[in-house]
Amino acid sequence: MPNKVIPIRIAPPAAPSGGGGRSPATARGPLADTLGRTLRDLRVSVTDRCNFRCTYCMPREVFGADYPFLAHGALLRFEEIARLAGIFVGLGVRKIRLTGGEPLLRKDLPVLVRMLAPLGAELTLTTNGSTLVRHAAALKDAGLDRLTVSLDSLDEATFRAMNDADFSVARVLEGIAAARDAGFAPIKVNMVVKRGVNDHQVVAAARHWRTHGRPGDHILRFIEFMDVGSTNGWRMDEVVPSAEVLRRIGEVFALEPAEANYAGEVAERWRYRDGAGEIGVISSVTQAFCRDCNRMRLSTEGSLYTCLFAQRGHDLKSLLRGGADDEEIGDAIAAVWRRREDRYSEIRTAETATRRKVEMSYIGG
Repeated sequence: MPNKVIPIRIAPPAAPSGGGGRSPATARGPLADTLGRTLRDLRVSVTDRCNFRCTYCMPREVFGADYPFLAHGALLRFEEIARLAGIFVGLGVRKIRLTGGEPLLRKDLPVLVRMLAPLGAELTLTTNGSTLVRHAAALKDAGLDRLTVSLDSLDEATFRAMNDADFSVARVLEGIAAARDAGFAPIKVNMVVKRGVNDHQVVAAARHWRTHGRPGDHILRFIEFMDVGSTNGWRMDEVVPSAEVLRRIGEVFALEPAEANYAGEVAERWRYRDGAGEIGVISSVTQAFCRDCNRMRLSTEGSLYTCLFAQRGHDLKSLLRGGADDEEIGDAIAAVWRRREDRYSEIRTAETATRRKVEMSYIGG
């Protein structure tokens, strides 16, 4: 995997101003990057492994039986993740998302959830749903706030072809039902749309989720096929623009725009005019949302990335295991964010799309 990591050097402590003596790590106010974007979200990849081989994320011809996944000892320990999460919350983070790989492959994940819950940030998780039926109740009991489940098709043949693991739709639906029974609502369902693969099922997916359960139980979100990583064979002609998705659905079910829940929300919200819930579209290719992107990503082995399309990360694990205190680590994170100037989706070209980038399975989607 492309995993170029830059060491983070700790700057000498700043002299206190006035008589307060407050450290820059705890008294810096909103943390803004070079474009004025403030840090709000942290995405934490807890494993680089997955039991699916989705063609747009971990194609089997690359992530085969001999692929060198990280050894367990290379992963951040739960205590380390919790410590870093606490530092990030002190820097202004208000939402923490656990990702992977497939995060539920990480043993005892509810233990980590229980460690993170007292921090006060909204705690969410994205999963392929393959083992959710076994974990939903424990995750809820541990303090997880919200769930997102990836499900690219309700058609059995299409879904098995896309996950390339011979995994059935029914088992994912059972996991979603178990999550609803455990008290998760709304549950977001993500559908990556590829032209010629599953785009003909857009309306069928909308019809299913708007009538499945009570209004508001599920929010279906359509994601444009993106050029993440360097191995998914991305081509622009396979992208189905969100505008086309909305047009197809709008021809069957009347839609109207809905207000964003918060600044920097990745999904554009649309509600059904008849009150049967809402859908979302994530348009990273055709309508770049870099201008208000407020996310940082922590990789499985403790590297910090400031963009989903990054080519290099910043090494936090060495600070963490090298004796740095929380204030020093917070200052290092703040320095990385303040230098941030990423706006890949706004400047994407055919040439930049083919550059080697970190794989999404390593830093989470």
